Amino acid sequence: MKIKVHYISLVKGFTKTSQEEFELKKDTSLADLLDKIAAKYGKPLILEVYDPTKKEMKPNFVAMVNGILMDQLKGVNTQLKESDSVILMSLMTGG
Repeated sequence: MKIKVHYISLVKGFTKTSQEEFELKKDTSLADLLDKIAAKYGKPLILEVYDPTKKEMKPNFVAMVNGILMDQLKGVNTQLKESDSVILMSLMTGG
């Protein structure tokens, strides 16, 4: 199945691209996709955005699946399906 991933704000700086498509097997979770992204982009992304050993996003970053925050779904255990759109981005801060 094909999943489109959009990289926004600081995440785009780690990937050097704004979007890409991944071909994944059926019954793939968000954690599986994030593991694949971490393996592709390596240490800078792992240190700042997603820790594949703990299966968790770093505090200042979030993932959305089809416009819904992962925490409103099943977190990294959210099952992905054909044509899903995943966004990785930093949280907005400031005042």
